[in-house]
Amino acid sequence: MITLIKILKECRKKEAGATAGEYAILIALIAAVIVGIVATLGNRVFELFQIPW
Repeated sequence: MITLIKILKECRKKEAGATAGEYAILIALIAAVIVGIVATLGNRVFELFQIPW
């Protein structure tokens, strides 16, 4: 565990900013979370806004 922390600290020192690849991974993770939430709650939210005639 200590070795992993040392590696992460050294990587952080080497790079000042995030690269396009890191932003792409971040966007992909956010999109996956949104898709998961919509898939899980989509029908429930849709049913809340249905008006029974």
